[in-house]
Amino acid sequence: MLWAAKGHHVKFVSVTNGDIGHWREAGGPLARRRTAEVLAAAKILGITTEVLDIHDGELLPTLENRRLITRLIREWKADIVMGPRPNDYHPDHRYTGILVQDAAYMVTVPFFCPDIPYLQHNPVFFYYPDRFQKPNPFKPDVVVALDSVIEKKLDALDVIESQFLEGGANGSADLIPSDPAKLKDRRRQVREGFANRCKSIARRFRVELADWYGKEKAGNVQYAEAFEVCEYGRRPDKAELKKLFPFFGE
Repeated sequence: MLWAAKGHHVKFVSVTNGDIGHWREAGGPLARRRTAEVLAAAKILGITTEVLDIHDGELLPTLENRRLITRLIREWKADIVMGPRPNDYHPDHRYTGILVQDAAYMVTVPFFCPDIPYLQHNPVFFYYPDRFQKPNPFKPDVVVALDSVIEKKLDALDVIESQFLEGGANGSADLIPSDPAKLKDRRRQVREGFANRCKSIARRFRVELADWYGKEKAGNVQYAEAFEVCEYGRRPDKAELKKLFPFFGE
């Protein structure tokens, strides 16, 4: 949202279609529902989005998928690419991380996928934060305050009801009561859960926030997001990171 508000072009890619990510429904109807939810979220965020037609829970780091991710990055002419680390609990997350790592080099190779012009300048690749410790813990290189956009972020998450309100694959009918008051409480609970995630990032990386905003301003940040530079892409210094994340003077 911060980038989009400044006129930058932002694209989210859902690498799988979510077609088994629910306790009650599956297949084509769920995939179509997920896509509609993602499009609604993208409209709130002011971004572009795409959902790949790969079955949920079945993503593999194949040559075909390496080409697919490489083409997507090249077509977008990306300056920045973000994804999960490859030691995540979910196999789709892990293999997305591996595929993005593979693309971190292959996007610059002229005769790999020669049908799409290769990138002459490698993007900077970043990981999203997590709490997994093995084989190595997440270490942020950039931490960004979200206070100015947190409500809008939560609004976007609200519309992905099949995943969050209804609990996704591990949910149940108990999460969506028919009583309007109880359903309202459930919606509030989900929203507060995501808000608390962003609060925990701010608390966890308060020292790093101070490196970017100064100690006084960092002390007032309630919500944040953090990113770690992947070693396999371009390795920017702090001056370049400030250009890529032009938010710290606000």
